[in-house]
Formats: sequence, C-alpha cells, structure tokens
Amino acid sequence: MPRKPTVIVMGFMGQSPYAGVAWQALHYLEGLRRLGYDVYYAEDTEAWPYDPEQDAVSASCRYTVRYLGRLMAWCGLAGRWSYRNPADGSLHGLSPAALARLFERAGALVNVTGITVLQERHMRVPARLYVESDPFLAQAEVASGVEAMAGLLDAHTHWFTFGENIGRPGCGIPLTRFNFQPTRQPVVTDWWRQPEGAHADGGGPFTTITSWKQTGKDVRWRGETYLWSKHLELLKFIELPRRAREPLELALATRDAEALRMIRSHGWRVENAYALSGDIHPYRAYVQASRGEFTVAKDQYVRPRTGWFSDRSACFLAAGRPVVTQDTGFGEVLPTGKGLFPFRTMEDILAAFEAIRADYPAHCRAAAEIAEEYFAAEKVIAHMMARAGV
Repeated sequence: MPRKPTVIVMGFMGQSPYAGVAWQALHYLEGLRRLGYDVYYAEDTEAWPYDPEQDAVSASCRYTVRYLGRLMAWCGLAGRWSYRNPADGSLHGLSPAALARLFERAGALVNVTGITVLQERHMRVPARLYVESDPFLAQAEVASGVEAMAGLLDAHTHWFTFGENIGRPGCGIPLTRFNFQPTRQPVVTDWWRQPEGAHADGGGPFTTITSWKQTGKDVRWRGETYLWSKHLELLKFIELPRRAREPLELALATRDAEALRMIRSHGWRVENAYALSGDIHPYRAYVQASRGEFTVAKDQYVRPRTGWFSDRSACFLAAGRPVVTQDTGFGEVLPTGKGLFPFRTMEDILAAFEAIRADYPAHCRAAAEIAEEYFAAEKVIAHMMARAGV
C-alpha cells in the first residue's frame, strides 16, 4: 500500500494549558497516527503563553514548553512537536531547520479549531484543513462581509465544521462560498474506558466541566443577536437541582465569588475546574467517576439548530456515561433516547433522568456504543481525510 503522507496538527495546547484543550488535539494526533499518517504537532499562534502557576500571560514559555513536552511524550510523539513563542519568535521542540523541512514535505495540515492564522510559512503545505469546533460565528461574519474572517478561511483548501446540520432544512448556519463539510470530534475511545474496579452504578453525580462566562463573540445576523456565553443558557435551568432526584455538580472555571454563591444557593454542587484541568489525567478520572453528564449549549449552537455536539460530551459517552445535553439539532445525525438525551425544557431533563435511573447499566452500554460507532477517532478522521483527498 502507498505510504500515507506527513500531517501536521496545529492547535493551542500550550497557549491554553488545560486538559479539555489538550484532549481535543491529542485525539486528532493519535487518530492520525493509528491510521498510519506520519504525524507532528505544531503550535504557531500569535497569543503569548499563559502560565497557570503564575496565573498570568508571560513572555516566558518555560511552563508551556515543559507542558507540551510531557503531553507529547505521553502520547508517544516525543520529539515530534514544535512551539513558537510569539513573545520573542523563539522555536522550541523541533529545530528551525527541522521545522522548515517538515512544512516542505508535509502533505496536509489540520488547523484544529481554526485557531492558527496561517502565514506564508504554512502555505507550502498543499492540503490545509480548517476544522471548526464552533459553528455559526465564522459563517455569519463571512456572510456579513467581515474581511478578516474571509481572509482567514481563504488560506485553507478544505473546511470542516462541527455544525453537522449545515445545509439541512431548519439549520440557520449561513451558507457562503466556503464549502463547509460536517465533521465531529474524534475520540480515542480506549483512552476513556472505565478502569478496573470502577463503580458500575455510577456512584458520582451528573456533572460537567465548563467555564462560567465567555465574552467577545456575540454575533448579529439578520437583525438578531446570537449569544456566545454558555452561562446564559444554564441560568434558564438553574432550578434543576430542586426538581431532580439526581445530584448535580458543576466543575466550573471561574473566580466569580458572587456567581458561585448564587449557583450553590440553588442546590448545585460546585467543583474547582482549574484543579481538575491542570493535567489530562485528573480531568479524565473526573469524567469516568461521574454518573453521567448534564450540560447546556451556547445560544449560537441552539437557536440556529446547528447540530453541534460537544467534544467533552463525546468523552463522557466514550467513558460509558450517559449524556443529557441541550438540543442543538444533533438528533439529525446521532441516535438519541438511549445513552444520549437532547432537551429543550425542564420536563425533558427530568424525563431523561427518570429513563436513565430505570435502567442505568443499559444506558451506560448505549453511551459507549454511540461513542464507538459515531466518534471513534479512526472513523471520524478517516472520513475527513478522505473528503480532503489526503
């Protein structure tokens, strides 16, 4: 068989050194490796590194380089990564000469989340895949004439989106000259299987891991404002712990003491997401120890019926934990009603909890089966790469 080409995964694991960001990129790296591609990781954004030990953005990338080195060694790709510190232009990992040769011989680059604004040095790679995890905003900006977004997309040769309903009836994602094709988060499912001796009855609460407020990405489209911050959707269901028979916990990344008091006053347990997310292993253990996931989605995904599905929720499914999540229209492409439940109303949530409680082991099995069938990294990535001709 012909040898598969070199593929460079571009992301922001070092820029944002939190487990959720790391797992997203690691799934792409490992999935490509298992498919036989010669895979490397390169980080080349314009954002200065963040050092969580100092809780500050810094010109120094010492923490970032150590962190990336550990991650890449863990996944078997030691010596196959590069980080450019935008504060001073210094390169770490691969030498400048080795990195230049890598971009010369690579057959494709995968711009995970579209975080990297491609420069001339990246344009030597013939297939440049933009993989968008946050649908709607880019399409609305292009349709509204935002040249910066159009320019960012123009630097790529293929475009993929987690908005899986794009082009379907009822989906409000604007169609543009960029031929976005649906994809979803790949998950290396065996990384998430329950460890020996795990509680088969899901002894923990229903939980999720999230930040509280997100700012700066509200978008106007056809006279309406589509909101970015997830907390606005959670507030619609803030009374849930008072009505549900299930314990509910939020692992929150926030230092807003007033918000934390308010959330707890409504009966939610609260865990510190920063403590869980500093390393990939506590994050995964937290997911595995849960009873399942309850979560909401951003207005930008919900109202336009994008079909978006969370990369974190896919990990819960792979861990054999049922997911109850806000309806974005993903039922058009994923099976629901067993292991996975979309909701629009409080009554939908309560009914989902009752169904799961009635036969918890069956819903755990169904969750794992959905992950294997629909999110397995080898399947998702092979489909995407085939459509890109790589």
